Amino acid sequence: MENGPHRAGRVFAETQGKCVEPGKDYMEQQNDRASWITGGRVRCRVPPPSVPGVPFRFVLLGAPGVGKGTQAERIAAYYGSCHLSTGDVFRSAKQLSEDGRASPNLLKALDYMRRGELVPDGIVLELVRERAGCMVCGGGFILDGFPRTVAQAEALSALLEEKGVSLTAVLNYELPIERLVTRLSGRRVCSGCRAAFHITTHPPRVDGVCDHCGEALYQREDDSPESIRVRMEQYEANTGPLKAYYSRRNLLVTIEAEGTPEEIFQRTRVKLDSLLTLR
Repeated sequence: MENGPHRAGRVFAETQGKCVEPGKDYMEQQNDRASWITGGRVRCRVPPPSVPGVPFRFVLLGAPGVGKGTQAERIAAYYGSCHLSTGDVFRSAKQLSEDGRASPNLLKALDYMRRGELVPDGIVLELVRERAGCMVCGGGFILDGFPRTVAQAEALSALLEEKGVSLTAVLNYELPIERLVTRLSGRRVCSGCRAAFHITTHPPRVDGVCDHCGEALYQREDDSPESIRVRMEQYEANTGPLKAYYSRRNLLVTIEAEGTPEEIFQRTRVKLDSLLTLR
């Protein structure tokens, strides 16, 4: 059996990240991440296959607009790790509540979100604990949205130690603040059908008019350059200590998030392959 940093990548690249068994339809084989979304004793309909050797376990860091979600999809496809986003859990909270499937901790989180408040560290940690089975999944994981603070990072470290596993790397995607302002402030939303556009990368055929329904496009208030700069400053203030925490533990891998998604992913691969070879 092949060892080394390419082993999982080759396994998943051959199926273009679809994790399918020969002769079976992709949609029948797609992992629904039910264990992560719902928590508790719920199991994924189609669990990700175990990769040869030690599964890769990553944490993703990156400011809004840096393209972290796109990279998570590519990393999942190449290395076989399952994308575990706390944002997906929070977005599912209302539906899970209506279906009677939300845990008490998720209901508490939903109350905070309805009031427009941040969900406290303790509740977020309990939500992750309810999904601790995902931490020891044979396919590995890509944790996105948690941890956000040093206290959460320390709690995650204790949880992983309790489960007998450890992180492979913390991938930190960075882009100069002015580039982030340009990316985010260029977004436009249709006032009618809510379709999204970007004045540079995905412009409408007619300036200020939706291609789909003909209604006017507008810029959301939190997409103004001033609002974005405030958010970026807050992000840096919160994430600086977190990056230092992981840097001291030789886990931090910083990647320039400039260029196309494929160029950024190739940069990620080169850095990870170099790191994994040394280990």
